[in-house]
Amino acid sequence: MSIDYNPFFKKYLSLVKAADQIFEHVMKTHPDCVKCKISCSDCCHALFDLTLIEAIYLNHRFKKASGDLDKQSILEKANKIDRQIHRIKKKALRELKGGKNDREILKALASERVRCPLLNQNDQCDLYEHRPITCRFYGIPTAISGEGHTCGKSGFVKGKSYPTVSLDAVNKQLQEITAEFLRDINTRHIKMVDMLVPLSMALLTVFDEEYLGIDTSEKDAAYGK
Repeated sequence: MSIDYNPFFKKYLSLVKAADQIFEHVMKTHPDCVKCKISCSDCCHALFDLTLIEAIYLNHRFKKASGDLDKQSILEKANKIDRQIHRIKKKALRELKGGKNDREILKALASERVRCPLLNQNDQCDLYEHRPITCRFYGIPTAISGEGHTCGKSGFVKGKSYPTVSLDAVNKQLQEITAEFLRDINTRHIKMVDMLVPLSMALLTVFDEEYLGIDTSEKDAAYGK
């Protein structure tokens, strides 16, 4: 089965475009508060996950990236970082099972610093043009589950009112695209709609038919297999 990602990538990229427009609007209306600049890599150390459609898109762009990119080195970094993320999340799970407040756990996770495997030695992103939506909102006010967040290097003042992006609403749209994609490929793993993928694992994973749970038995039968 040849998977046609284009319709779903097109929908994803429309969200990317909207995210960039929102960032530009906030930067123009609050220029003294948005401190983003070249080689500022604060956002490149934040711990966050991707929806399936984001992970597949990033993987696709990584594979198609210029031959000048040292992909093997990036994959080695991704493998090391993925193990680090696994330890962090394993600890958080133990604390959750131990009765620790989930808000405290989420706050602790938000404070973790993990260097992105795509961040090169010049503190610039090797896939900047194709970076995830979360990266594009970093530096302006966002909210998750009603709780506001912003970059610690920004000039936004706590308690003041600013245009704020609801990441819950953004993630809902990303999940809807993922759900459409999973229905289109007729996967056995429909619950992957709720799956969240660390960026490191998005680079390492082979998103083939087996991984995506696509039944190839009919195709095999047609070829006498």
